[in-house]
Amino acid sequence: MHFVISRSDSVRIAEVLVSAPGDSPNTDGIHITESTNVVVQDCKIGTGDDCISIVNASSGIKMKRIYCGPGHGISVGSLGKDNSTGIVTKVVLDTAFLSETTNGLRIKTWQGGSGYVRALRFENVKMNDVANPIIIDQFYCDSPTVCPNQTSAVQISQIMYRNISGTTKSAKAMKFACSDTVPCSNIVLSNINLEMKDGTVETYCNSAQGFGYGIVHPSADCLSSHDKNYQAEIAELAQPSREDIVHTEL
Repeated sequence: MHFVISRSDSVRIAEVLVSAPGDSPNTDGIHITESTNVVVQDCKIGTGDDCISIVNASSGIKMKRIYCGPGHGISVGSLGKDNSTGIVTKVVLDTAFLSETTNGLRIKTWQGGSGYVRALRFENVKMNDVANPIIIDQFYCDSPTVCPNQTSAVQISQIMYRNISGTTKSAKAMKFACSDTVPCSNIVLSNINLEMKDGTVETYCNSAQGFGYGIVHPSADCLSSHDKNYQAEIAELAQPSREDIVHTEL
């Protein structure tokens, strides 16, 4: 890790440059754990792992004007490893450029975990040749041996993606691989436009519920939806309350 924010409250990181080779292993740029009310702004991060990683017991995290690349993208997780509990809430990414990263906006959890990821908003993000621009992976397995199938999972809900555009390296521009027993719910897509330079793009869903409005390309019709009445509620919940970050308003 280059920067670690751990067991802290009310932290601002601004105008930081992190530079490591794209093939350098486990070199996260900024890692946030067990912390609240953290603002990361105007940072340029190139690394061999996640540009920013947010893990258990973190809440009220705001990222603004972030450049990421090379690297593995901006990640919540991993969470739930070794049947542990993971909780992350109220995270906002507003205005970012990701270039030639292996992932874009990623939520990753291990099978067998518990807890929840709730009220996240990713908006105003441009992608350039990103392999997995939007991805939720509840079958994450960073292990030399095969991870066994388990029924418990970290619950993922109230996730909003808004104004996301650019180019993808993979045909599956959006991937929502959620737990069969604990489906993802209230995924909201608004004004998404992801293209592949040579080929067509699609959305992959497994046990994912939600809906799109405005332009959504590729189509996310595979999201099963019972949630349209919650559109305004989700938009509100996805914003950290003002009093939580009043000391660090951007």
